[in-house]
Formats: sequence, C-alpha cells, structure tokens
Amino acid sequence: MGKSISHTGASMGYGWNEEKDAKVVYREHLAGDNPIELTQEFKIIQTQNHRCKKNTLSFVLSPTIKDGQELKEKELKEITEGFIKEMKLQERQAIAFVHQDKSHRHIHLYVNRIGFDGKAYKDNYIGKRSQQAAEKVAKQMGLTTVREVQQEKLNEVKNIRQEIKQMHEKVVAEMKPKDFDQYIKYMKQNNVKVIPSINKSNQLRGFRFEYQGQNLKGSEVHRSMSMGRIAERIGFDKNMAQKIAKENTLSMLGNTVGLSPNLAASIAQKAIKIAVKKTIGLGMEI
Repeated sequence: MGKSISHTGASMGYGWNEEKDAKVVYREHLAGDNPIELTQEFKIIQTQNHRCKKNTLSFVLSPTIKDGQELKEKELKEITEGFIKEMKLQERQAIAFVHQDKSHRHIHLYVNRIGFDGKAYKDNYIGKRSQQAAEKVAKQMGLTTVREVQQEKLNEVKNIRQEIKQMHEKVVAEMKPKDFDQYIKYMKQNNVKVIPSINKSNQLRGFRFEYQGQNLKGSEVHRSMSMGRIAERIGFDKNMAQKIAKENTLSMLGNTVGLSPNLAASIAQKAIKIAVKKTIGLGMEI
C-alpha cells in the first residue's frame, strides 16, 4: 500500500510506536532518535517546496504471515532497500519500522517526497506502482506474492462453492423440502448453515451460505441459488402457497417475514402446477 500524506508527525509517531514493539530496520539521511526529531528533519527539506502539501510518502510492506514469521531483521531491511530501488526513491530521507505487535509482521516506510533539490516525487498511480514494486521484490527474494495469495483464496472459494452447490442439489433432489424451514434444516444436516438475508423492512431478500469459514450469497455460490431459483425447487403446499401469494408474507424459523409480490406469486404458481400434476397423475377430474 502506498500514498502521499500531509500528516508527517502523526505518521512518524505511529511508526515509532513502542507498544507495537516497533524497531527501525532502515534509515537514510536521518539522525533523529524520536518521531519529533525525524519530522523536523523532514520539514527542513520540505520547506524548499511550499506548493506540495502532501509532502511525505507512506508505504506499508506486508509479507504473508508465514513469511513474516521467518524473516530476520537483515531480510526485512533487504525488502525495504529493494522496494526503494524499484520505486526509484534512493537518496531521499527515509525511515522504516517493523511492527511486531501481531502475528502479522509488517513494515511502515516513510520517505520524504521532497528531494534535496526541492522537487516533489511524482505520485501518480502510486498505489498501483507500489504494489507492482512490492511484488517484484517478493519474487526476487523468493517470497509469496499478493497475486499468489489471491489466487490461492480464489481456488479455495471455488472448491467451497462447488461443495455448497452439491449439498444444495442433494437436499433438493433427495430430501425434497416442503418449505424454507425444511430446506434450512436439511442443509444444516449437511454442515451448511443457511442464513436468511432480511432487510430493514423485514422482507426476505435471499440466503447466505456459511461453510468451512466462508460466508457467501446464494448468487455467489451459483446463479441457480438465488432466492427465486431456490423457491422454484421447493415443493410448497398449495394452500400455504396461496396464503403466501395473498399476504406476501411467509412464516420462517418462527417469524413472519415479507416477500416481494413477484416471489410470492412465483411460489403460488409453482405449488399450483405441482398440485395439478398430482391430480392428473391420480386420474381425477379437476
């Protein structure tokens, strides 16, 4: 993460925070021993450029938890030096602190945006550029990159989505729930927690699915698991469905919740079709 900031003193104070077990891992053209002295040294150079208001660059370099636990102070310094080189920020006042108050060790780097020549470092697309520089340094040092972490998470979610979808199909096809309460109950028996999404108007908007630490909307699991699609697969009783269509409400988990008119009508139509098919199958007049 990278950005230009104007609150240099506050940021230095946060960086050099003893409560976070902060330790200086990199220093360039600075002699101060506390945040006030460091801020003053930055300001001496910054007075050469009064037009630039956000005159300090702030970066956070975050190795993965696993990598961070294994990195030595020397390697943390190498990460910082490599990043500064990739960002072309050499020969500027800079200081970096490692925070170790949590299991996720990370580096806070502050660089004077104003150079010794009084010119401001161009900060256009600095967020994106800092991500690219950090990724390049990570690859050079054999560390896990953000892209790799993101892909790993995507693969994990993909597998979980598939498993939830399989549970859903099993429940609908084999257990044949007659209402949403039964659907929620049967899914729970298959280790999937179904959470109704109800808005401030007490209207049911859909379901969320909680499984193996993931919490996903039905549409995120699969397009066939939207509120309407799930309702189409459930065999509502004809009388119950007609009541739902008339009142636009539904009794679920001991509470009465509202339904959109379209969803209520869809449930009623589906139930009536099922009732008609059953009647025809029995050879009865309708």
